[in-house]
Amino acid sequence: MIRRLAILLAAMVACTTPAMAERVVAGLSRDAISITTNFEGSEILIFGAVSREAPAPEGAPLEVIITVEGPSRPVTVRRKERRFGIWVNTDAADVDSAPTFYAVASTSPMAIALTQTEDLRHRISIPRAIRAVGVDVGDLSNFTDALIRLRMNERLYQLNEGAVTLRDDTLFDTSIRLPANLTEGDYRTRIFLTRDGEVIDAFETDIAVRKVGLERLIYNLAHQQPLVYGILSLIIAIAAGWGASAAFRFLRS
Repeated sequence: MIRRLAILLAAMVACTTPAMAERVVAGLSRDAISITTNFEGSEILIFGAVSREAPAPEGAPLEVIITVEGPSRPVTVRRKERRFGIWVNTDAADVDSAPTFYAVASTSPMAIALTQTEDLRHRISIPRAIRAVGVDVGDLSNFTDALIRLRMNERLYQLNEGAVTLRDDTLFDTSIRLPANLTEGDYRTRIFLTRDGEVIDAFETDIAVRKVGLERLIYNLAHQQPLVYGILSLIIAIAAGWGASAAFRFLRS
């Protein structure tokens, strides 16, 4: 009797356990980026493979979605209208949290690679990454769309559909360009495997973006000792003005 129950329990577990599991094994070309005085941006290579316990299933193709997300900050989005011949701010919306940088790369168009339900659950697309709750403005979507449009023009938000290369349903890679105007902090990198729009596995790691050298010294001085920073800035400005004046008098003599 006990043996029969054990066999029945094993059969039930086998029925509820997926016959084949696909897992992400991924890596980055670099896990830290240093911001110096001559920093002009950087490019990171994200690559990996799909680990399987059995051959890939037939049917819906495997899709890979990769996101890189910078630190989030609250932001105020303002609407300007032309009044009496000049442009003035009329309405504004306070967005609770928006990534300072957000890039999405995928093997296929997002509408094919991901369902709306999965996007809502994992917050993968750019609009889902922006948290704009508790705002009283009626047409909030117009403000968030404007924020996305502005940051896309600055390359702070990127949507690269089809930029992930998937080879033999196993190896994948893509590159993401980080602009020069990065915000310091940890950049969360996520990799999703999907089939038929459903997420079947995810991988997450961080890229540390830090100021170094003179940039770090100036940043720490400005934020930790603002009085000293202000006095030194004034001294440097006076010295620069005096030096320019002395050089001008020397050239005229």
